[in-house]
Amino acid sequence: MGVTGSPTNINQGTRTKGGIGESTLRPDGILKVTGEFAYSSDMWHEDMLWGHTLRSTVAHAEIVSIDISEALATSGVYSVLTYDDLPTEVKNYGLEIQDTPVLAHGRVRHHGEPVALVAADHPETARRAAAKIKIDYRELPVVTDEASATAEGAPLLHEGRDDHHIGHVPHPNIVHRQPIVRGDAEAAKARADVIVTGDYYFGMQDQAFLGPESGLAVPSEDGGVDLYVATQWLHSDLRQIAPVLGLPEDKVRMTLSGVGGAFGGREDLSMQIHACLLALRTGKPVKIVYNRFESFFGHVHRHPARLHYEHGATRDGKLTHMKCRIVLDGGAYASASPAVVGNASSLAVGPYVIEDVDIEAVALYTNNPPCGAMRGFGAVQACFAYEAQMDKVAAELGMDPVEFRQLNAMEQGTLLPTGQVVDSPAPVAELLRRVKARPLPPERQWESAGEQPDVRALPGGLSNTTHGEGVVRGVGYAVGLKNVGFSEGFDDYSTARVRMEVIGGEPVATVHTAMAEVGQGGVTVHAQIARTELGVSQVTIHPADTRVGSAGSTSASRQTYVTGGAVKNSCEAVREQVLEIGRRKFGTYHPAWATAELLLEGGKVVTDGGEVLADLADVLEDETVDVELEWRHRPTEAFDLRTGQGNGHVQYSFAAHRAVVEVDTELGLVKVIELACAQDVGKALNPLSVLGQIQGGTLQGMGIAVMEEIIVDPKTAKVRNPSFTDYLLPTILDTPTIPVDVLELADDHAPYGLRGIGEAPTLSSTPAVLAAIRNATGLELDRTPVRPEHLTGS
Repeated sequence: MGVTGSPTNINQGTRTKGGIGESTLRPDGILKVTGEFAYSSDMWHEDMLWGHTLRSTVAHAEIVSIDISEALATSGVYSVLTYDDLPTEVKNYGLEIQDTPVLAHGRVRHHGEPVALVAADHPETARRAAAKIKIDYRELPVVTDEASATAEGAPLLHEGRDDHHIGHVPHPNIVHRQPIVRGDAEAAKARADVIVTGDYYFGMQDQAFLGPESGLAVPSEDGGVDLYVATQWLHSDLRQIAPVLGLPEDKVRMTLSGVGGAFGGREDLSMQIHACLLALRTGKPVKIVYNRFESFFGHVHRHPARLHYEHGATRDGKLTHMKCRIVLDGGAYASASPAVVGNASSLAVGPYVIEDVDIEAVALYTNNPPCGAMRGFGAVQACFAYEAQMDKVAAELGMDPVEFRQLNAMEQGTLLPTGQVVDSPAPVAELLRRVKARPLPPERQWESAGEQPDVRALPGGLSNTTHGEGVVRGVGYAVGLKNVGFSEGFDDYSTARVRMEVIGGEPVATVHTAMAEVGQGGVTVHAQIARTELGVSQVTIHPADTRVGSAGSTSASRQTYVTGGAVKNSCEAVREQVLEIGRRKFGTYHPAWATAELLLEGGKVVTDGGEVLADLADVLEDETVDVELEWRHRPTEAFDLRTGQGNGHVQYSFAAHRAVVEVDTELGLVKVIELACAQDVGKALNPLSVLGQIQGGTLQGMGIAVMEEIIVDPKTAKVRNPSFTDYLLPTILDTPTIPVDVLELADDHAPYGLRGIGEAPTLSSTPAVLAAIRNATGLELDRTPVRPEHLTGS
C-alpha cells in the first residue's frame, strides 16, 4: 500500500502470526518423522573416501610398537596415520585442559582410545585394513576408583600436569576440587534433634543419541578444509581443530550438518580432527560414520558418582546443617570435569534453605571411560542423593515428605551456600503442591481392559511374567535445583546476524547464527523471535556455520536464553534502522513518525496505538538492513577455591516430580505408571516445545533410575555393554503418562522473562522414581539404576 497522510488501524487479522508464545510447528519436524531429514551420516561427496578409527583393546598399557605395513598394503587403502604422522607440535586437544591425545602416543589410558586412522575407498575396506594393524601392548595396572587413584604409589594418569587446577588439588589424579563452606556445620550439628547420613552411588549413563558421530571433511584448493559435522559447539570445535592441523581458523570452515541428538555427548570432539587429517593427507573428501559400538567409545558419558551426605533437623522439621562429599569419576581425560565439579558442589544443597554447610566435590582421573557433559551436568547426581536424604529425614521426624520439603524450600531472596542471592522467582513449594494435588492414576489399571489382564500395564510388560500377583504400588516425590547457562566467570555470549530485505514484494528476515540445532527446537524459536520483533511472516534460518560469530554450546539450557537473546538484540537493532529509514522517507507525512512509539507488526510500521503508517515493503524498497551483534547475559564470577563463595550462576531453574510405580516384588520388576511434573519456565516461548523438553528430560531421568548404566569391569576397566542390546533404554512401552504443569513466573533479567528448561526435569525424575520404589518395597535403595536383584536380594 502507498503511504498516505491518514493512517489506518491494524486489526487482529493483520497481526504477525507465529511469534513468541505460540506453538509454532518445527520446520524440521515432518522431515524427521517421515525419514526425509538429512543427518550428517547421510552426507555424500563424489570420489569420497571412508575413514575408520582403530581403538585400543585394553584400558591402560604402554604401546611397545605399531606395525601398519599390512594395512597399507591392502587394496583400496589410501592412507594409514598414527601419532607420528600428526602435522604439528600440537598433539592434544580438550575443552579446558588440553590433555586428550589426537592419537595415542606411548600409552593408552582407557578402553577404546584412538590409536590409528585408515582411509579407504569403502567402509569395509577401511575396517578390514584397520584390523590388520598390529599393536604390541604392555599392560599396566588400572586405576578405577578413588582408593586406587590416590593410593601411595598410584600410577599417575597424567604426569607433569601443568594446568591451572594442579595447585589446588591434593593429588595429581584429582582433576579438580571445589569446597563450599558457609556457616559452621559442626556447631549447627549440635542443635539437631535428628541426624541422618547416607552413602549413594550414581551409575554411568550414556547420552544414547540416535544419530551416531559422523562428518565429512573436504580439502580445499587454498590448503584448508571444509568440515560438515554433527556437533554441539562449532566454534569450540574450531578452536581445538585448527592448531592440530596447523591451519589458521579461517581455513577450517565448519558447517553444521543434521544432528541426531546430543545431550552433552557432542560437546567434546570425536571424529572431527581425524576426518580432517585424512582428507588433508589424501587430498580427497573423507567421511567417517561411527557404528553404535564405536559411538560408545567415541564420546564422553555422565560421571558416575559416590556421594556421602549428612543432614540434621530440629524436631519441628527445620534443617540445621548439611555436610557432603561428592566423588565424580572423570575417567582418563578431563573433558568438562572441572565445570561438572563446580555444578555438583554449588548445587549440592538442593532447593532448600540450610545456613550451615560443608561441601566438597572432586573429580578423579581414572582408566575408566572419559566422562563429561550430559544433561543435568553434575546437578543430577547431587539431586539423587539429597532427595533420598529428604525422605529419610522426614521419615525420622514422622513428617509427610512433601510438607517437610515445603517447610525448608528456598524462595526468591534465599541466600545460597555460595553466598549468591536467588533474585528471581523460586516457586519450590508451589511446584511440590501442584504435583501432590494431582489425582492419582487408577489402581490396577491392567484390569480395566476386560476379563483378560492387559499385561502391558504390568511390571514385565509383554513378557507376561505376572497377572497382578505380587504387585505393589508406590508413590514418591522429588524436586531439584539446576543452574542455567555457563557459570563461574565464563564469558558466555552468543552472536546473531539478522538481515531484512524485500524479496518478491514481501519483507523477509534472515537469521544467521552458529547455534547447533540438536533437536531442541532452537531454529523454531529464532524464527518466532524474528517475527515478534520485526513483524514479518517470512523468516529464513541460515544454516549454522563459522562464518558468523560464536553462539556458544547447545548445552546448559542456555540457547534460548543466550542465542535467543542475541537474535532479539540484533532484531531490535534492525528494527531501529528500518524505522530510521522510514522516518527519513516518510516522516513528513504524519507526526507519529517523530513522536509515537513505533512497532513493526503484520508487515507494517504501526504506532503502539495500532495506527498503520506504512508497509515495510515501501519503507525498505531495495535497501537491505544487515546487523551482526554479540549479546551477553549478566556476568558471573568464579567460586573461591577455599570457601566456594561467589555469584557463580546467572539463573536457576526448578522442577518437581511425583512418580507412581508398580513393583513386582517377587521378580524385582518395575513399571513406572505416571511421572507428573511441575516446572517454572519463566515464559513459554513455544508451549508445545516446552512440553516436549519437559517430557523428554523426565524420561531420560527415569532411564537412569531403573535401567540405564554403562557397566565397566572393575578389574580391567573395560566396557562390558557397548551396544543398545546390552545398554538398556526406555522404549515407548516403558514410557509412563507424563502430565505437566507449567508455571510462567518471569525472570526480569532474562529475554522475555524466560528460564532455561531443558535440564531441570532430568534431575528430579530419577529420585522421584527411586522414592516411589522405596515406598512400594520398604527397601533403602541407595544406587541407580535399580535392578531386579536389588529388589529381590538374589
